[in-house]
Amino acid sequence: MARKRRKLNKELEHQISQAMKKVELVTAIINDIQEEDIQTEYRIAFEPTKGTYLLLNSLYDTEGFTDQTDNLYKDYKRFLEEFEDNYEI
Repeated sequence: MARKRRKLNKELEHQISQAMKKVELVTAIINDIQEEDIQTEYRIAFEPTKGTYLLLNSLYDTEGFTDQTDNLYKDYKRFLEEFEDNYEI
């Protein structure tokens, strides 16, 4: 049986690309923190954002644009805003 083609969305692809760059940048900044306790605190606080991005990227690669990928992107943005509001980067 033929596999169903995944629906693509240029705008979401661009947003995922931007999210990847942001996650890499914030992760690098966190890794540069000298104080181990603070670095651990930041890493733990950033984990929901990073995990949501990773799930979004993986799901988009396998299923394409769906309501679930759209909602995951909204969750990613919410987690990122919460992190940036509570932690100075």
